[in-house]
Amino acid sequence: MKTILLIGVFQAFFLAFLVLRKRPKALADYILAGWLIWLGLFIGGYAFYSEDLFLRVPHLISSYISLFLLQGPFLYFYTLSLVGGRRKVFSPVQIIHLLPFVLFNLYLAVAFRMPEVAGNIRLDYTSSGVRLPFLFSVFLFAVFLSGPAYVALTLQMLHTHQVNVLNSFSYTEKVNLAWLRRLVYSFGLIWTILILVAVIHHLMFLFTRDFCTNGLFLSLSVFVILIGYFGLEQSVIVTPSLKGEKEPDSPVKYAGSSLKKEVVPELAEKLRDFMEKEKPFADGTLSLQQLSGLTGIPVHQLSQIINEHFGQNFFDFINTYRVNEVIRKMDDPDFENYSLLGLAFDSGFNSKTAFNRFFKKITGVTPSEYKKGEREKSIL
Repeated sequence: MKTILLIGVFQAFFLAFLVLRKRPKALADYILAGWLIWLGLFIGGYAFYSEDLFLRVPHLISSYISLFLLQGPFLYFYTLSLVGGRRKVFSPVQIIHLLPFVLFNLYLAVAFRMPEVAGNIRLDYTSSGVRLPFLFSVFLFAVFLSGPAYVALTLQMLHTHQVNVLNSFSYTEKVNLAWLRRLVYSFGLIWTILILVAVIHHLMFLFTRDFCTNGLFLSLSVFVILIGYFGLEQSVIVTPSLKGEKEPDSPVKYAGSSLKKEVVPELAEKLRDFMEKEKPFADGTLSLQQLSGLTGIPVHQLSQIINEHFGQNFFDFINTYRVNEVIRKMDDPDFENYSLLGLAFDSGFNSKTAFNRFFKKITGVTPSEYKKGEREKSIL
């Protein structure tokens, strides 16, 4: 077990080194590097000194356990730095995420000065027969719940981000954070299983203490490798701030908008003409902000027109044009030597997977099935 944990420690420091070598670096990179270094020290301390911490210095291990209360905030701040920017990360209200850790250690600092309380603060109470102090039990419970709580908070943030992505970008590669969502789900599942094991251990005296703690630190080692590997290539995602942005179908999404109803048809027609004549969708990295600059329609108004007049988010709006462009080129003799993938890239798609998925969403069949069906029609 020690060897496996030390491999995780090496990976943490190595990935932190690679992150800090990135050029250019953003706030998210510094948070990720700090997180990886902290995890390396945290796991390394356990790998080298677990026996001493548990058996010889029971007070120190209590403080060590409090460090788990930083795992959730690191996940939260890293995600927030990717999707919310520097201003949100350094908002004064964010200090609340560090309070449980601070309060836990303040409690321990006071409790260790009180012999009648300090003697009962131990993690091996199931075998020693002591009764845990009430506040210490509360903080342990907070440690158990911090993982699921921050998983839920991060998933909610990622859901909101996904809504913004679909309203701001015509592509999802490297901006949808699907890898982080899957990782958070996995982390939440593993943490929940470990909580159940710990509860069973304390209530039914099954499993050993080492089994619980080794499982937790082993999970962190795997998490280190995954978060570092994927985070190394992740860039900060900047989406335009859409006033009053709510869920896609919310009736109050554009409440208070300055866009007058009588000018909506005119602007919608202007947008439609521009799309058909200039074909901006052929740019695989087209964003709402860029289309706003090209058409002269303010970002907020453009988003409202696409959402309410055309009944689509920006992603669907642009990719529908791309699919129609591919279909048009299938019948154009000038493109008869193009492969389907070639037509897709020429029309603005960035990947085969995205092309096939959205083409089937619009037409109900795959591109190859559609082309085969058209050929059969022409023969008949």
